[in-house]
Amino acid sequence: MSQSLFEQHKETLETALNAIRTRDYYSPYPESPSPRKYGETADKDGQAAFKAHLNGSFALEMPGITGEAGSEKSPYGFDLGVQYPTVDMDVLLPAMKEAQKAWRDAGIEGRAGICMEILKRINQRSFEIGYAVMHTSGQGFMMAFQAGGPHAQDRGLEAVAYGYDAMTHAPGAATWTKPQGKHDPLVLDKKFTAVGRGVGLVIGCSTFPTWNTYPGMFASLITGNPVVIKPHPAGILPAAISVQIAQNVLKEQGLPPHIVSMVIDSDPAQPCTKELALRPEVKLIDFTGNTQFGDWLEQNCHQAEVYTEKAGVNTIIVDSTDNFKGMIQNLSFTLSLYSGQMCTTPQDIFIPANGIETDQGHKSFDEVAEALSNGITKFLSDPERAGMVLGCIQAEVTDKRVDNARELGAVVRESDRPENPWFKEARMRSPLILAIDSDKEDVYMEELFGPITFLIKTENTAHSVELAHKAVSNHGAITMGCYSTDEATLDQIEEAALDAGVALSSNLTGGVFVNQSAAFSDFHATGANPAANASLSDLAYVANRFRMVQSRKHA
Repeated sequence: MSQSLFEQHKETLETALNAIRTRDYYSPYPESPSPRKYGETADKDGQAAFKAHLNGSFALEMPGITGEAGSEKSPYGFDLGVQYPTVDMDVLLPAMKEAQKAWRDAGIEGRAGICMEILKRINQRSFEIGYAVMHTSGQGFMMAFQAGGPHAQDRGLEAVAYGYDAMTHAPGAATWTKPQGKHDPLVLDKKFTAVGRGVGLVIGCSTFPTWNTYPGMFASLITGNPVVIKPHPAGILPAAISVQIAQNVLKEQGLPPHIVSMVIDSDPAQPCTKELALRPEVKLIDFTGNTQFGDWLEQNCHQAEVYTEKAGVNTIIVDSTDNFKGMIQNLSFTLSLYSGQMCTTPQDIFIPANGIETDQGHKSFDEVAEALSNGITKFLSDPERAGMVLGCIQAEVTDKRVDNARELGAVVRESDRPENPWFKEARMRSPLILAIDSDKEDVYMEELFGPITFLIKTENTAHSVELAHKAVSNHGAITMGCYSTDEATLDQIEEAALDAGVALSSNLTGGVFVNQSAAFSDFHATGANPAANASLSDLAYVANRFRMVQSRKHA
């Protein structure tokens, strides 16, 4: 049956394979939650499905289930009350390792068909997953639907395409013929099988529980590895729904459903992630989160290939602009989106102390700062728009960090607490903007996660470039942005970005923002600076997840 799934999804896979080569726009999963795309009752049905999970038990099929646990609380102000299976790792992990044989024998096309069927069914439940992402991460619904649904699914399919591409570089079989002069040639029949490395562990994060989970999940699955997801204790439900869908498809295909499994903490105060990451069965680890734990994984899990996305200091260099209004509007949205809780949100904006040239004339440093402050305030003046764009602060520690950051510089814009029109208990914050001198590197050269932005007074643009390059090289970054009307300056900034190994966006003033990336076209992270050791997605992200094992015999 898996072969028929491959035939069903073959056209989509071929289009995805073409997209990763052309890098043009592509997405098979509609990003608009339109009734015309998903059905007239899709939103209502998805919300009802989400609510049906609350205050109940969530069923998954895994060997070694020992009980239940779960303590998720929506940043919008209520307990989810969902209880998930806990498992004995000594039972589950060996069973997953044993199931790897059946997954290997499904073959490249069989695995591709199954992975794409899983993604199709995940897409059909995008509203349900969107509400689950919203009420675990704190994202506004539109962002939760898009980033947690279709955009995450795009990244999953992208990983499938790269994995399929890598494995099919060699044929499945070949006849080898070596001429022997006057004698009959030597002829061997050879078979080449892609074999997974072992169990893949995906350690989820609280802010993007699907977007940062699907790439590792599907990169490991397509290359022949069973996958166990270890979600963040605050963001289990979106992962659980995804695992349940995968198990249903696997079971229908006659395969062990626990090829995809989930492990949670029996007690969040005593996380089991380190124990799980050190298991001998685990040969692949994907992690998104803080630098300290990412470094620990890289330094201690020697039995596994470890792919990490960690903290970084994203930067913007402002030199000049021919669209000052567009620049301010673009940055206002960028800094407001999900209250700055994205790994791509700029933290450090470098501006010459003597100001910049614009289409509105010369603007002093203070005038640029005031314009940005007013731009954010104006953008968030509509309570409904503010509620949708800002979402909620996912963790209390982030909320406290914003308060503590006020003392780090001159406050240009206070971080207020807007009231959510729909959820009165929602934990909301607007961006805090601080002005700071360039010599305060100990302050702005480290990540302060959340809606905190530094406007840094520099000697000139060359100094800005030097500091931005230093921030990326020493502390890592996923994104760099710049504004300049001078081609030589743009070339200088691009050279700095290439040297530091960070993605650059120049002069964004329209509907594209530095903290957004498009699957099949944008490489998310580069693996070339301390913020990440891998990229989503490229061939390097998938190629080391499998080995080609051959057999041969005389023809």
